[in-house]
Amino acid sequence: MDSGHKLTVSQLTDRIRACLEGNFGELVVEGELSNCRPSSTGHLYFTLKDAGASISAVMFKNRYRALAFEPRDGMLLRARGNLSIYAQRGAYQIICEELEEAGAGDILALLEKRKRALAAEGLFDENRKRPLPRLPAVIGVISSPTGAAAQDILNILRRRAPGLNVIILPAPVQGNDAAPILARRIEQANRWALADVLILGRGGGSLEDLLPFSEEAVVRAVAASGIPVVSAVGHEIDWALSDYAADVRAPTPSAAAELVSQGRYEIQETIRALKEFLVNTMQTRLERIRLLAKPFRLEDLEYRFRAILQPRLVRFDDAKEGLLTGVSERLREVRRRMELAKTGLEAASPLSILERGYSVVVREKTGQVIRRAADVQAGDTLIIRPLEGIIRAKAEAIPQNKKEGSL
Repeated sequence: MDSGHKLTVSQLTDRIRACLEGNFGELVVEGELSNCRPSSTGHLYFTLKDAGASISAVMFKNRYRALAFEPRDGMLLRARGNLSIYAQRGAYQIICEELEEAGAGDILALLEKRKRALAAEGLFDENRKRPLPRLPAVIGVISSPTGAAAQDILNILRRRAPGLNVIILPAPVQGNDAAPILARRIEQANRWALADVLILGRGGGSLEDLLPFSEEAVVRAVAASGIPVVSAVGHEIDWALSDYAADVRAPTPSAAAELVSQGRYEIQETIRALKEFLVNTMQTRLERIRLLAKPFRLEDLEYRFRAILQPRLVRFDDAKEGLLTGVSERLREVRRRMELAKTGLEAASPLSILERGYSVVVREKTGQVIRRAADVQAGDTLIIRPLEGIIRAKAEAIPQNKKEGSL
C-alpha cells in the first residue's frame, strides 16, 4: 500500500466540503418532512425525502423563530439553502434559510384518506369504546420486547402495581413486516384470552417509523378486539390511526402503564393510607392509656395517695384550729359576760347595799318596808335590819319637814 498520498479524515472531509460547497450554490429542494425534532437549543433538525431518497437538514433558531407555521411530519415543504458537510458525523446536509409549505405530503395525504374511510365505517365511534377494567389481573403488552417502550411499561407496572402479571406479545414496531404481526398478536390475545387489557405501543419516531400502527389491518384488529386496547404510540405529539380505534389513547407508553394500573394503585394507596391512619390511631390511644395508667404505677401510688389526702388533712387541721379558736373565743365571751353579769348582780344585791352601811327598816306590826318617814307614826315598833343582826326600835317622833328629818 502506497502511503505517499495518505489523507487524514479531516483532510478528506475538507476536500469533500470544498467540492460540494464550491459546486453547489444556493438551491431549493422540495420534499416531504420527516423526523422533525426541535432541539433544546432552539434549532430545528429534520429530514426531507421523496420516494427514492432522503437528505438531512437543519434550520438554526434565528431562522426557525421567523417561520409563519409549525412544521410537522408528513408536510410537503420547499427549502431554500446551501449544502454543507457536518464533519463530526461525516454527513452532508442542507442549511436551510427559508421554509415554505408546498402542499400536503404523500404519507400525510394517504393517512388522512384512510382515516376518513375507516371513520365512515364507524371504527372510531366513541359509543363503541369501552372503559378499562379497574383491577386487571393480566396486562398484555404488544411491542418490541427489547425496545425502550416495553422496558418503561414494565418498570412503571413494577413500581405502581407489584405482583401484577404482565405478558409480552413480541412484535416488530417498524418496517414492512410490523403491521401484519401487530394485527396477529391482537387476534391471538383475544383468541386465547391472554389478558384483561392490551397495551399497543412503541417509542417515538418519525412519521414513517409509526406507519405500521396506521395500517388498515392493525386498525381493524384494534377495533375488533374484545379486550380493551390502550394505544400508546410515540410521544405526546405523535399520532397513529390506532389511537382513534383504541378504547383509550395514551400520550406515551409510560402513561399507558399508569392508566392500566391506576385502579390497583389507588387501592394500594387507600390501603396504605388506612394502615397509616390505623397505626397512628392505635399509637395515640396506647399513648393515652399509658398516660392514664401512669399515676397508678406502684411507685406513683404513694405520691398520688398523698396528693389526694394532703389537701384534706390540711383542711381538717384548719377546721380543727378554727373550731378550737371559735370555742376559745366563745368561752372568753361567755366569761366576760358572766363577769359583767356578776358585777351587775353584785352591784344590785341588797347585801352589797347593806355592806355600805345601809339598813332595811320594817314596821313590826305589818312587815311593811318603810321607805318614807310619813309611813311611820310615833309609837310604831320598827325592825331595823343592818348587814348582820336585827334591831328593835320604837319611833318617838316624826319630823314634819325635811330639815328636821335630815341627818
